[in-house]
Amino acid sequence: MASSLPYLQAYPAGLQQQVAQLLAVPQGIEQWLLRRHPQAHALRSDKALYAYVDALKTSRLRKAGVLHSVAYDNKLHVMRNALGLHTRKAVVQGGRLNARHEIRIASLFKQMPEPFLKMIVAHELAHLREPDHDKNFYALCCHLEPEYHQLEFEVRVYLTHLDAGGPRLWAPLEARA
Repeated sequence: MASSLPYLQAYPAGLQQQVAQLLAVPQGIEQWLLRRHPQAHALRSDKALYAYVDALKTSRLRKAGVLHSVAYDNKLHVMRNALGLHTRKAVVQGGRLNARHEIRIASLFKQMPEPFLKMIVAHELAHLREPDHDKNFYALCCHLEPEYHQLEFEVRVYLTHLDAGGPRLWAPLEARA
């Protein structure tokens, strides 16, 4: 069963079995997710995404570094097998070495509910302070988004749904046909 649910391999077998049962029911996952998150957010442009990320950073991570770029990335999920990416580039300015922080979010998140977007943004913002995925990193993720772990699970269930050939749930109606 673990091979058929690659996004859920780290979860307990009982939870994986529940997801597999929902997958077996026609529209089981769809109904569950749409009941929890009925509509997508309206942040479609890179400019709107930057404003959203910067507002979250300003309210929860005041002393973190400046974000130089935040954008949706069409190739991220396919090329890097990642949903978000935080990069830190060293830039020499005069005699000083400065860090340039950039965040890329998979374009898949353009058509998802706002809590899913907030979860991936929290994950990438946490990398401003914590480079490794350790206890402190996940504590910071939960500081940025208290429902982080539940939302991560729901995103993984949605990715499993897409992997099984299910339709995109929050895509415009003409794209679902």
